[in-house]
Amino acid sequence: MTQQSEGVTGQVSCSPIELDYLYNEIDKLYHAYARGCGLSDCAYWMLYDLECADGSLPLAQLTTSWSYSKQTINSAIKTLEQQGLVELTFMEGSRRNKTASLTAAGRAFSLDYIVPAIKAEEAAFGELDPAEQRELIRLVRRYVDALDAQITAARAPMRNSDSSEGHP
Repeated sequence: MTQQSEGVTGQVSCSPIELDYLYNEIDKLYHAYARGCGLSDCAYWMLYDLECADGSLPLAQLTTSWSYSKQTINSAIKTLEQQGLVELTFMEGSRRNKTASLTAAGRAFSLDYIVPAIKAEEAAFGELDPAEQRELIRLVRRYVDALDAQITAARAPMRNSDSSEGHP
């Protein structure tokens, strides 16, 4: 927990900032783990996604599943391809759409590094009882949807101001 999580009374702090700190702690954990595997954060998540999909996914699905830019994802995939962990092939009947697949070396790497992280997540999630698991997912989804709506609304005046003043 962060230093700000509990006040003098032992009460857990309740604010959006505290939630931001908690999400940042999670990001730091994954960042350190990815670096320990010799991967960028994006490359780690691409391997994670491929592992969860039994080793193969359309490239278009990888680029829409994550909040990384398409360029960042393509760069990570290219690096993984150069390392011999992933191969790109054209989808059957297509000269444009590609599939990313784990190579034999990629599967071995995933077993050594990605699968243990997935098991750690499952074990950590398993420390919550099933009702807590459902409630956590429900509340985070509700918060993400509400935050999306609020940020979209907050950006609207900025877009209107930018377009009327000739800003990009």
